[in-house]
Amino acid sequence: MPGGRLTQHERQQISLGLSDDLAYAEIARRLDRPTSTITREVMRNGGPAAYRADLAQRATERRTHQRKPVAPRGQHAPAPAHGRDPDAVHEYEEAFITILMQSGLPRMAASVLTCLYTSDAGSLTAAELVQRLQVSPASVSKAVALLENVGLVRREVEAGRRERYSADNDAWYQSMIAAARSNAELAEAARRGVNVFGRDTPAGNRLQNMARFVDFVAESIARAAEQARDILSTMPATNADGRDRER
Repeated sequence: MPGGRLTQHERQQISLGLSDDLAYAEIARRLDRPTSTITREVMRNGGPAAYRADLAQRATERRTHQRKPVAPRGQHAPAPAHGRDPDAVHEYEEAFITILMQSGLPRMAASVLTCLYTSDAGSLTAAELVQRLQVSPASVSKAVALLENVGLVRREVEAGRRERYSADNDAWYQSMIAAARSNAELAEAARRGVNVFGRDTPAGNRLQNMARFVDFVAESIARAAEQARDILSTMPATNADGRDRER
């Protein structure tokens, strides 16, 4: 409705319009909105090159709903521990989710990963994730599968076959190694293309340069991940109050 707040559907249409290189005025005409509304929406959410409808919608929700979500009747959100300010915790979690989304994770996967990292227990069951996020078990299962695939979450089976998920310090190492492996496979595919198209052709030369660049990046990622894990594993762990403790 002209003059009202932009809806999620309208933001998706803006994103599609930008991907089609439409002018702001044309996008505005199609949505029956003032051009200034579209311009302001795009520029406050990353500009035409970085605009994402889901992130723009989330930013609006954060601005207009600065309160905790209310749990459905019969369900209770976990009480904040260690005397933490629940509003500060919620605000931090929302900001962390948004950053993970900006890095490329879907919203639900970002929410699950945030839950795991901000849980004092260090791990949660599927039922606990469902309760905390107030979503369906299927949504949690899909998000966990994605996070497992990129090495950010580890699945453990407890007695009674109950599954528990965790994201510990080794998760980022495994994720970086998986990224390095994926880049190495991409470089190998590019090298195969050089043989197919010919080393002295424009296509072959382009693929050769790609292979060299991606190979270098893959090796650098793997080497940095190994070095970081070796260095950090020798540092003392800390208690909840930040003081060093023995491993």
